[in-house]
Amino acid sequence: MTPSYRNSRDIRQLGINPHCWYVVSSSQEVTSSPVGVILWNQSIVLFRDTQGKINALEDRCPHRQVKLSHGKAIGDEIECIYHGWRFNGGGDCAYVPYLQENQKPPKCGIKTYPVRELYGFIWLFIGEEKPDIEPLEIPEWEHLNYIATVATIHTQAHYSFLIENLMDMYHGHLHQNWQAWTEAQLDYITETDNKVDAYYEAQSYYKIDKIWSIAQLFFPPLRKLHPERLTVSYIYPHWYSTLGEDFKIYCLLCPISVSETRAYLIHFTSLNAFWRLHKLPVKFRQFIKNSLFGCAQKMLDGLVEEDVRMIEEEQQAYQKHPQRRGYELNKAIASVQRVMKKQAIAN
Repeated sequence: MTPSYRNSRDIRQLGINPHCWYVVSSSQEVTSSPVGVILWNQSIVLFRDTQGKINALEDRCPHRQVKLSHGKAIGDEIECIYHGWRFNGGGDCAYVPYLQENQKPPKCGIKTYPVRELYGFIWLFIGEEKPDIEPLEIPEWEHLNYIATVATIHTQAHYSFLIENLMDMYHGHLHQNWQAWTEAQLDYITETDNKVDAYYEAQSYYKIDKIWSIAQLFFPPLRKLHPERLTVSYIYPHWYSTLGEDFKIYCLLCPISVSETRAYLIHFTSLNAFWRLHKLPVKFRQFIKNSLFGCAQKMLDGLVEEDVRMIEEEQQAYQKHPQRRGYELNKAIASVQRVMKKQAIAN
């Protein structure tokens, strides 16, 4: 059982800024059947209508309070599994199978949420006001010169532990079997109210400069260390990094609760160095992009597994001794903690 903590300034007890777009699912996970997700303690059901559009409703039938995600989509409506009540995308009750002729469906609308399907993911906005911002841009998703690999992170830990792990490039020591970089040295940091950029100098194992160099992604003996700039950025609530000119990674956050976090990690390998490839027909380049999707899966899954183990140990240690503090030497961690507190407290 998680202890109750009184310190509202405790970074491990911070809530989220609801006035942001969060990623709750990949597009592939939402098919013809409703899908239940949780975003910061709010249960939400996603379902597609007959046009393929995503609808997001509170995951609760107002009749008996059971989950609508247990039901099914009927045309442009979602049907509760218990009594067959149906609700449209606007959250209104549209049909009750046992209504009398002189009865109308009850006015028991349920909460709806702004939702966007973009870059292969489902983005949700749970703020009370209409969103006046856009989801984080991921231009590499559609760009023909970038090959994507996606991994899911699901950890029983507060989201701050994940963000700190991603911002701290000194932890490359952990990834002896999957290491893409080593010898990171923090150069400098820039910080605003909603963003931290940390610039490291590092040694990289990868360089994509010739067609045969792609082979090093699959055969470690072909890799040679060389210096690269390693930049990691926390733009609340998400994260991304660049390693030289060839690799970029995004982490899209879905904080579930104070002790559980889900996220999607997207790794992009650049083909920009192959100028001859750019002259080929678009359809052929799209075929190459699609065929190579997931080429870094083994490495990405390995990195995630090792990171999650450490993050959950941090969470467990915190729960046993919430007043105990570690000795932190990386200044980037203090910066991201300030941003998290500003965003959570201001909202």
